[in-house]
Amino acid sequence: MRKFDTKVQHLKYKVLREVAHQAWEGTLYDNLLDIPKIIVPTNTPTMRCCVYKERAILAERVKIAIGGDKENPNVIEVINTACDECPVGGFEVTNACRGCLAHRCEDVCKFGAISFDRNHEAQIDKSKCKECGACAKVCPYTAIVSRKRPCQSACKVKAITMDENRAAEIDNSKCISCGACVYMCPFGAIMDKSYIINVVDMLKKSDERNDHRVYAVIAPAFVSQFSYAKPGQVVAGLIRLGFHSVVEVALGADIVAKAESAELAEKGFLTSSCCPSFVDFIHSNFPDMVDKISHNPSPMAAIARFIKKADDKAKVVFIGPCTAKKMEAQKDEVKPYVDAVLTFEEVQALFDSRDFDITELEEEPLDGASYFGRLFAMSGGLTGAVEEAIKEQELDVELKACVCNGIEECKVALLKKSKNMLDANFIEGMACVGGCIGGAGCVTHGEKNKAEIDKYGKEAHEQTILGAISNLEKQEQTV
Repeated sequence: MRKFDTKVQHLKYKVLREVAHQAWEGTLYDNLLDIPKIIVPTNTPTMRCCVYKERAILAERVKIAIGGDKENPNVIEVINTACDECPVGGFEVTNACRGCLAHRCEDVCKFGAISFDRNHEAQIDKSKCKECGACAKVCPYTAIVSRKRPCQSACKVKAITMDENRAAEIDNSKCISCGACVYMCPFGAIMDKSYIINVVDMLKKSDERNDHRVYAVIAPAFVSQFSYAKPGQVVAGLIRLGFHSVVEVALGADIVAKAESAELAEKGFLTSSCCPSFVDFIHSNFPDMVDKISHNPSPMAAIARFIKKADDKAKVVFIGPCTAKKMEAQKDEVKPYVDAVLTFEEVQALFDSRDFDITELEEEPLDGASYFGRLFAMSGGLTGAVEEAIKEQELDVELKACVCNGIEECKVALLKKSKNMLDANFIEGMACVGGCIGGAGCVTHGEKNKAEIDKYGKEAHEQTILGAISNLEKQEQTV
């Protein structure tokens, strides 16, 4: 058993591992109904009322693990049968209510939701309450509190509501696919769709037909995720799975840093384009600033485009910590270059579905990107790379950056800039706190991840952005 942050993640991993195993064997659709029984045999203790409900929920997990609802364009889906354990939530009166005479809570409520029992203690009628919070603000005892479900608390863009059965419901027009709700749901009732069987199919056909080559482009955050193995062993594991080559996404970051710094010098103000959740947030909430988004692709798209230009038989699989990358890969401008996206959770399942231990493999090299490209994984890394690219290219622009660590900081910065109250010419937006190392698709989260990325960056053989790009262009001729 591998180390995951939560048992929910481990359960998700077991489903993905079994789905991948069956896909390798070519028996997935024959055994689809048996997978829940394989994972939870009879008489196995479960977290549900009975093994039958656990299996029913596992069946829904399996559906999402093989691609989910094709009618739903979002990569984040709710398993309704699993979403039944959280309290209703909303504003509640606690036992701190003293039954005072003032009744400020009743006076301020415009919807008639407040009444009093025989002890003069306040009661809230949920059918009338609009959750405006006015009653909580005026209570002298702070006896009225808001109790939100974990998914709602995690979603900073307010994309989650409750349906008529009080199950979580996602508003796709607001959702930025960051996956915060996926990670925070304590019952695993929200999951990101997986394309793991698509990747298995690509790898199998590559081996059988030899008509295409599958490249793994891996995000630098990987060094903090498979802590039981060395980075070179992770690379070796991917090659063992059948990938033709493993390429650093950080090389795409170097390409983006060079281009984005030049664009900043030309236009005078930019918001970054690397984080797809941040980009979607601007489109949804600050449409007047869409033209300020950098026209450069994300590092994922940049390196994938480079690979496909160099090798017309290439298929590209992005591997990283980000659920939103699955949405980005579906966009018209990215789809021609990225064939599938896997999270680190899914890669762990993929390794174990083939029953080999990557710690027993000899290390394979993964060199090429610069120190600055590798640090894109952390909040502030993009800004550091743009600053370096300005210096290396001797561009006539002074960088005044606003680094936004998490979508709430992004919202504040964009709001200030829209009102001409922000003295900055570049906004680096990362939807996840900490940057990519805080992504929902990570196996583990924590401060140690930052230290691992910094160490990995310092181990880069190429210390300049332009040097890394120059070497990449030379390698293009040998692909």
